[in-house]
Amino acid sequence: MSAAWRPIPSPCIKVCVIDPQSSLCQGCHRTLREIAAWGSMPDEMRDGIMAALPERAAAAKAKR
Repeated sequence: MSAAWRPIPSPCIKVCVIDPQSSLCQGCHRTLREIAAWGSMPDEMRDGIMAALPERAAAAKAKR
């Protein structure tokens, strides 16, 4: 039996504050466009965004 398909969950952590300099959410490190499109975005695009989030988070932390 094959594993059931599951969509990639949103990385939202309910800290929805957009940084004016980077235009990224301070909670999940996505852009407003990425956040708005998440529900209809193909998994390949979600995978790409998820892969970029650790680097975005590290860059945001380095600025503080």
